[in-house]
Amino acid sequence: MKAVVFEEKGRFTLTERPVPKLEKETDAVVRVTLASICSSDLHIKHESVPRAKAGVIVGHEMVGVVEEVGKDVKTVRPGDRVTVNVETFCGHCFFCRRGFVNNCTDENGGWALGCRIDGGQAEYVRVPFADSGLDRIPDGVTDEQALFVGDILATGYWAAQIGELQKNDTALVLGAGPTGLCTAACARLYEPAHIVIADVAEERLALARKMGIADFAVNPEKEDAMALLRGLTDGRGADVVFEVAGGENTFGLAWRAARPNANVCVVAMYDRPQILPLPDMYGKNLTFKTGGVDANACGKILELIAQGRLDTTPLITHRFPLSRAMEAYRLFERKEDGVVKIALDPQR
Repeated sequence: MKAVVFEEKGRFTLTERPVPKLEKETDAVVRVTLASICSSDLHIKHESVPRAKAGVIVGHEMVGVVEEVGKDVKTVRPGDRVTVNVETFCGHCFFCRRGFVNNCTDENGGWALGCRIDGGQAEYVRVPFADSGLDRIPDGVTDEQALFVGDILATGYWAAQIGELQKNDTALVLGAGPTGLCTAACARLYEPAHIVIADVAEERLALARKMGIADFAVNPEKEDAMALLRGLTDGRGADVVFEVAGGENTFGLAWRAARPNANVCVVAMYDRPQILPLPDMYGKNLTFKTGGVDANACGKILELIAQGRLDTTPLITHRFPLSRAMEAYRLFERKEDGVVKIALDPQR
C-alpha cells in the first residue's frame, strides 16, 4: 500500500508499505477513505516532537471503513464507517478512568498514531484499542464532515470545555488556524456574548467570518485587540482566553488580555519554552490550563455534526489523491494558495 513515511529529520517520502494486520485482539484494521495533513506532522518532520520515531507512517487525522476487528472488539464491526481518534487509550488505567486519556499509561497510549506507531496517511491503518479509538459515523454525515473529529475538532471541543465558558462570557481565541477555528466553533456552543478571534493572516480571519464563528475577527498588527476587549467588557478583559497560535508573543498577549480571575487555556503546541512572569501578573489570580487534548468526546462531536450544530468542512481548501501527498505537503508547509486544510484521498 502507499504510505507517507517519516524517514529522517526534514524528510518525508511516499513509499510502499505492507498492509497492516491485527496484532492484538483489541485492534481493528481500517481502510482509510480520507486523511488530512496537520501542523503536528510538520513538527514531526522537523523533529520538534522528540517522541516521534523515524520510519513511522505519519498521519493522525483520518476516517475510514472497518475492514477487520479482533475478537475482543465490541463497539464496531467490519463495514462500519468510523472516525479515528488522535489518541489511543486503554480505558482502564488511572488516567483513563478519570477522563485524562492523553496520559494513558499503556505503551501505545496517548498520541501514538502517526508518531510512535504507524498512522493514517496510508491506504490502511491498524488502530489499537479500537473500542475507545473508533467512533461510528452517523448516517447522513459525510467523510469530509467527520474528517477532523478525531483531532482538531476534539481539541477545540476539549479546549472550550476546560475553559469553563459561561453563557454571556467574552472569549478571546488567539490564532485563526485550523485548531483555532475549531476552538471558536466549539466555544460558540456555550452561547458566549462575544467571541473575538485574532490572527495576522487576513485570509484566515475572512474564513472565521465566513463560518460565522466569531463576532469580531481582528488583526493585532492593524487593530488594537486589547482596546476592543476592554470596550466589550467594561474594561475588564476576556473571561476566557484560548491561546491556539503558539507564536512569538502570543503567550504574553494571552495572559495580558485576560481579566482578573480568568481562565487562560494554552492549546498551542510550542516549539520553545515560555516565560511565566509571575511578578507582572501578580494579583490577576489567573488559572492556566495546558494541553494536550483529552480526546474522549468524539461520539458527542459526531452527534453535534449530525444535528447541524458544528460544520468544519469550510476548512478543507484543497484536495489531493494520496499519490500526490508530497506535492500537498509542499503547499501546506509553504502556506501557499490560501491553504488551510488538505484532504488526502487514498482511494484515488
